[in-house]
Amino acid sequence: MKKKVVSAVLCAAMLSSMFAGCGKQAASGGAVNKDGIKEFTAFFAVPGSEINDDNEIQQIIAEKTGCKVKETWLTGQTAEEAVGTLIAGGEYPDFVEAGNGSVQMYEAGALVALDDYIDKYPNIKEFFTEQEWDALRQSDGHIYWIPQFSNIYGEERSCTHNDEAFWIQARVLEWAGYPKIETMDEYFDLIESYYEANPTMEDGTANIPYTILCEDWRYFCLENAPEFLDGYPNDGSVIVDPDTLKVIDYNTTDTAVKYFKKLNEEYHKGIVDPESFTQTYDEYIAKISSGRVLGMIDQWWDFAYTGEDAIKAAGLDEKGCQYVPLPITIEKGMHNQWHNSGGVLNVSSGLAITTSCKDVEGALQFVNDLLDQDIHDLRFWGVEGQDYLVGDDGMYYRTPEMRKQATDTAYKASHTCSYSYFPQYSGTSRDGKNAMKSDGQEQEFFDGLSEPIKKCFDAYGAKTYVEMLGTSPAPGPWYPMYTYSSTMTTSTPGGTAWAKMTEIKHQYLPKVVMADNFEQGWNEYMKVYEECKPEDFISEMQTELERRVAEAAKYE
Repeated sequence: MKKKVVSAVLCAAMLSSMFAGCGKQAASGGAVNKDGIKEFTAFFAVPGSEINDDNEIQQIIAEKTGCKVKETWLTGQTAEEAVGTLIAGGEYPDFVEAGNGSVQMYEAGALVALDDYIDKYPNIKEFFTEQEWDALRQSDGHIYWIPQFSNIYGEERSCTHNDEAFWIQARVLEWAGYPKIETMDEYFDLIESYYEANPTMEDGTANIPYTILCEDWRYFCLENAPEFLDGYPNDGSVIVDPDTLKVIDYNTTDTAVKYFKKLNEEYHKGIVDPESFTQTYDEYIAKISSGRVLGMIDQWWDFAYTGEDAIKAAGLDEKGCQYVPLPITIEKGMHNQWHNSGGVLNVSSGLAITTSCKDVEGALQFVNDLLDQDIHDLRFWGVEGQDYLVGDDGMYYRTPEMRKQATDTAYKASHTCSYSYFPQYSGTSRDGKNAMKSDGQEQEFFDGLSEPIKKCFDAYGAKTYVEMLGTSPAPGPWYPMYTYSSTMTTSTPGGTAWAKMTEIKHQYLPKVVMADNFEQGWNEYMKVYEECKPEDFISEMQTELERRVAEAAKYE
């Protein structure tokens, strides 16, 4: 008990230190500095990299918009601890993205209702349809946050698969002669064979055949593969049968048993990294960055902008250490839905303005300005002539030197400012030609690929990461169901069951993978899992599914 108290005190002290002076600034949010620029503060309940105070593009954006935001990220705590400490203190930064703690902040009265403001800002108003804005209303009928990442402007432009997949290094596929890999068994057979023949990298460093990230909320890298293996999209917390419109618990399917049994076998063969269940996110990223990890399940956004950039910076991309996704299902011949077209509106969280902000209109004007095309280009392309060039046809492109500097850690800290947790677009620029972001520019994307990736794509008849998987139509109006489950609280039987299920999975799934006797380990897990009353959770998810389908019908 004493250790827990000390830990809680330390967490509070760390967050207080993180926001030293933030209360004063928040109380006068939008204060004008000596250069006539309004200054705001923001906290995002996810790990991130802070940029330099004199960041060049941030300064250009400040000159154009009259505003600047000091962004702070999660360090040394869980998101739940950080949000809890903020609420307990009662003083907030001007902007916040609390993730799964958004409902907590709403219930604590810490957020500003945006309804009366939205119509005043055309870029914000345009960001969602009336139906989408309505989907963001909370129990009191008001809107408190703006999801940042779901929006596609104009034509969809998808070159990278930004979502979850079984990833494998290009060097493994090249070594094997680019075989057709469709099932989980084939995937692990290939990794086993490569590792047996190549236990180390060229410099003698030991390869890691397969690692798993399990820290905190990122344990999706371990637990939610069964829904994909059965050919369903990422509803996150359940499977939805589109034919019957029934909710299915993917934790107890036959495929779930096969998947975890396979991990158990691979663990005992020495293929699964023994540090998987104790490593931190930073340790995991360090392994990815070293080029040693042959394969893993993860979301692209979770490792690419750190691990993949480090691989490029070290020249390991030309050694085939970058990753490609494979269309894995539990059996051959099944249609996979690892990649779906269309955006994903996550109504459970987004960028919010807190009650500590004293210039709400100034804060929203800044959000509005960030969506202007010239500012958006600065955020995601950079400075013309320095970060990209414009061809005679009006198309943006980069030189090899520009691409290399774009992955350099020091350059990004001093020059790049994407305001990555503020609202943004993917898709096509308002000029009707260029992509909103450089990774969606087809020719630029291809020109920037390493030779091993180009060879891999060519071998499989693909031009992009998305084509390695194939694209499925956008799922139904219920999608994704995780935007509901992530808002559930213990105030309902289903929410209580969900909290218990989450805790039990965190506790028991690593044990199942490491068990000397899989059947015994699985049966013990199922016994305590069933005691959570998952049927209560499934029932409430079914009710929400039906509500979403009925609500969507009103707009048809």
